Amino acid sequence: MKNTLIVGASSNPSRYAYLAAQRLTSLGHPIFLVGRRKGSVLGKDINLEKINWADIDTVTLYINPSHQPEYYDYIISLNPKRVIFNPGTENPEFETILDSKNIIPVQACTLVMLASGQY
Repeated sequence: MKNTLIVGASSNPSRYAYLAAQRLTSLGHPIFLVGRRKGSVLGKDINLEKINWADIDTVTLYINPSHQPEYYDYIISLNPKRVIFNPGTENPEFETILDSKNIIPVQACTLVMLASGQY
């Protein structure tokens, strides 16, 4: 199972970040949540602060590219294997930075990856 940090987590059940949290959890992947608004998902708090979790395998982004720069150093410090840029979060600048740090940028939809067994 892959420890997954959801950046842009939302407590709104109609948001893709919420659906991803549900699907990841149902498949046994531990989730960690960071967002821009307080709330909870499946009984887990959405953290507003950037917590230094250990052993994060995957970061999946649900934030607009204009808000991503404030997370660059944080995400890199977690040393994940990959960062998934969900539709609408694509960011060539950040992808280049990740490449230079040997972190794999992936332009894909987390939900599709999970549904198709590619996660």
